[in-house]
Amino acid sequence: MTQIRDASREMRLDPDSFAGGYFRNAVYRHWDPYEDVPQALLEQDRERLIAREQTEGQFDGLRRTLALFGAGEEAVTEDLAPLLIVTTDVDKQMFLTSQLYEEAKHTQFFDRYWREVIDPVAEACGFEVTHPTDQRYFNEDYVALFDKTAEAMERLLTDDTPENRVRAYCHYHLVVESVLAQTGYYGIQSSWSPTGADLDVAGEPVHLEGLIEGVTRVRSDEGRHVGFGMREVRRLVQEEGVDPDVVQTTLRDLMGHVAGTVQYEESEVDSTPLVEYAAEKLTRRIEIITDAETELPPVEELVHVEGGRDISAAD
Repeated sequence: MTQIRDASREMRLDPDSFAGGYFRNAVYRHWDPYEDVPQALLEQDRERLIAREQTEGQFDGLRRTLALFGAGEEAVTEDLAPLLIVTTDVDKQMFLTSQLYEEAKHTQFFDRYWREVIDPVAEACGFEVTHPTDQRYFNEDYVALFDKTAEAMERLLTDDTPENRVRAYCHYHLVVESVLAQTGYYGIQSSWSPTGADLDVAGEPVHLEGLIEGVTRVRSDEGRHVGFGMREVRRLVQEEGVDPDVVQTTLRDLMGHVAGTVQYEESEVDSTPLVEYAAEKLTRRIEIITDAETELPPVEELVHVEGGRDISAAD
């Protein structure tokens, strides 16, 4: 209960801190994964996928994408805990607590979508009914990336140095949440929505409004998470003297796993645009963090989803 004995502050919170602003943004943009993605949209997605002309292999491509997201959201829900434990600033603690809650919400959405859309479509089309935990969906690069992320976060519990904090943020916020997840969301938006980029899709194009509604809300949350991580890495580099090479080396070492995850042998879709998108994201993250003159976008811009509708508490 160190906060009770802390006499260095007159008030509990700092409303002018960046973490406090991020927390307020999270509260304002709160959404309910049970109610705010309407059941009617999921039923519409189910009917559209049943009516779609597609092979089982093409449908399995969608299942793999959703299995990766579901597993990833569950993993980051667990992996964030060590960072929350070692963080002592109460405003940052509050934001990380909101992030932990949001990762759990994302896990629930992808589980719901599999139960209410994916399995019924497989049954109706005569395809094999698979589970989102089926190991066929997780290749070696994906597993290695999340194993390394868990190790980087857990290291904080025994060796909490500025350098290790940077490595942890790079693994979690800048690679898994930023580069990998944003690349996946870009692929979903492009493949299953008319508002995304024009990527080739294996099979008949179809608009999955329920999936896009959920993914848009998830992406908005993730933009806030990524912004928090970038701010912390910038602070550690510019104020606490961490060598920028730690950032660049960590990110580039992990990039191979990102490319290996999105570019797999069984894919019926050209993954080159996704790899290029991931590389562009990585380059931009490094530039923002290591260049003192480059400004980090405000949180309102970070939570805006390109190609998606604006999500707010007013919806």
